[in-house]
Parts: sequence; C-alpha cells; structure tokens
Amino acid sequence: MQEFGLLLESSAHAGLSLCADSKMEKDYLLLKRASASRPSGEWNDDDYDVLADGLIVGRIFKVNAAPVGQPWMWTLATEHHENRAPTHGYAATREAAMAAFAKSWRRE
Repeated sequence: MQEFGLLLESSAHAGLSLCADSKMEKDYLLLKRASASRPSGEWNDDDYDVLADGLIVGRIFKVNAAPVGQPWMWTLATEHHENRAPTHGYAATREAAMAAFAKSWRRE
C-alpha cells in the first residue's frame, strides 16, 4: 500500500494534493473545495471535488446519513468507474477518504 502526502495550496480556497511522495508526479490528485470548483450554487465547506489533470473525477464530502463513525463519503465520477473497484465508500476522516479514493483511482 502506498502512502499519500497532503500538500496545501496557499489560497482562500485551498486545494489539497495527493501524491505518492513529496515530488509532484504526473498521477497526482487535487482536492478542491466545491465552492471554488463549482461557483454556481451554495456548497458546504466539507464538500470537495477531486481533480486529475484539471478534470473533476470524483467527490469527497461529509454526509448526514452515513455509517456510524464514518461521516466522510468518497465517490468516483460515473465516467471513471471502468476497471476500478470500489467506486465509493465511507471513512472516519477526510484524510482517510482521500487515501481510499486515491487507492481506488490508482487501481491498487
């Protein structure tokens, strides 16, 4: 299992990057607040889009109806389900949801 580091961008709408090590790799994922990535509508501060190569490939967000102790849901966008499993899940923390998303995305 690979370990994923968190890198913060310095802006009001900080994005978080998931990459295999401290170097930015081609295969990195960017976590961006929905309010910054989708300016139309009102978005919760705990709602993020996951981007790869500038395209939204999924979402990580806090939900009210979730398994006990796992309020964070992650999901791959429908068009990116091919050969990936699982395509969604729940986690106790945002960081755990990010790691689960990255593992599925990279087909590990």
